[in-house]
Amino acid sequence: MDARTYPNAPVTYGAVGATRGHTFTVLPPAGFRRVQRSARIGHGEDRWAFAREQVLTWGVKRRSGFGVTLLPRDPHGENRDLSVDSSAHPHVRAGDTIVLSIGSGRFTAHEPVRVVYVVDDPKVAGFAYGTLEGHPLRGEESFMVELRDDNSVWMTVRSFSRPASFKWMLVAPALRIFQYIVVTRYLRALSGAIRSSE
Repeated sequence: MDARTYPNAPVTYGAVGATRGHTFTVLPPAGFRRVQRSARIGHGEDRWAFAREQVLTWGVKRRSGFGVTLLPRDPHGENRDLSVDSSAHPHVRAGDTIVLSIGSGRFTAHEPVRVVYVVDDPKVAGFAYGTLEGHPLRGEESFMVELRDDNSVWMTVRSFSRPASFKWMLVAPALRIFQYIVVTRYLRALSGAIRSSE
């Protein structure tokens, strides 16, 4: 699919927003594999402010080794590479179309996705995206950070997915291993020292 058509393309699965519901933990969409992992990423208001800002500006993806390219909503607009270091990364918006990339050279995988919802509440923030045609998986993934009553800050990654085609089904075990590694990266991405330039 030509990248110019992505902003108008539908997501490749039916249960849009299912990572948000309380039933997710017991009832993922039929035929999809569910993943839910959480980790404590720090403590206090500074950690919360940092984690909230990073998750809402694609920092969780950039810090996990992904390139992030925002496609324009206007078909004549220009793509915007959000992977470069900048203090002015735009906030995630529902309806944004992004092409994620990982790898290098000939071995770069491109994953087109659409933001399906955004949460920005006083103690919970994050977003979810759904897959578009051309992604190796079909499904949805969400990234949420939470400030709990004891002032601890937690990150939760939820997803449901299945291979997008028979070709990807043949390498499903490798995809599951890769997914596990990447989710581990996500859970570590917003922990560690907070630098003032971030």
